[in-house]
Amino acid sequence: MGKGYQMDYLLQILPSLLEGLKMTIGIFGLTLLGALPLGVLVAMGLRSDIQLLRWLMNLYISVMRGTPLLLQIVFVYYGLSMANIATLPRFEAALVTFILNYAAYFAEIFRGGLQAIPKGQYAGAKVLGLTRWQTMRYVILPQVVKVVMPSVGNEVINLVKDSSLVYVIGIGDLMRAGNIAAARDVSLVPYLLVGLLYLMLTVLVTAGMRHIETRLNYYR
Repeated sequence: MGKGYQMDYLLQILPSLLEGLKMTIGIFGLTLLGALPLGVLVAMGLRSDIQLLRWLMNLYISVMRGTPLLLQIVFVYYGLSMANIATLPRFEAALVTFILNYAAYFAEIFRGGLQAIPKGQYAGAKVLGLTRWQTMRYVILPQVVKVVMPSVGNEVINLVKDSSLVYVIGIGDLMRAGNIAAARDVSLVPYLLVGLLYLMLTVLVTAGMRHIETRLNYYR
């Protein structure tokens, strides 16, 4: 009887948790799509010959890395509206914040990767008649991706867990669905399911990142 009741309860709350998981995966995927290319651009800006651009990029990274992500989410959603700067819907506010935050971390990772490439690579590409863009696209970036992939993988795993912070502005993600079910039913079972779903997502992402690293082994 007890086991049957528990199974019925699990089946009752699982749909709402899966709906929340969809939102979590959406935020995760869209953040990566925006933050990775932006991080590359910021990293290139950090190596620019324009001093003002380098200063602005360093300031941006310092702000993003020096303040809590939770505070940034609250500021973008509530602060910008209160200051009459912009009023963003909840999802868009969270997505913008995540992209800007993670782009700063990715930029530092890519900067380290760019610095690891010998200067002779640039000189050789110039001798071959490649433009600056072609050099970055076909010579430098493929090698940088190989170098930085383990560090990028760590940040991607962190993103899976950090996505739970969007509950603070009322987005119906996995964590919020678990909070609602736990508070309504006065039970820890929803939290256990939430933890299991996050663990499964983390394992899948980790496996995906390792597969990518294996595919990039030809740059050794």
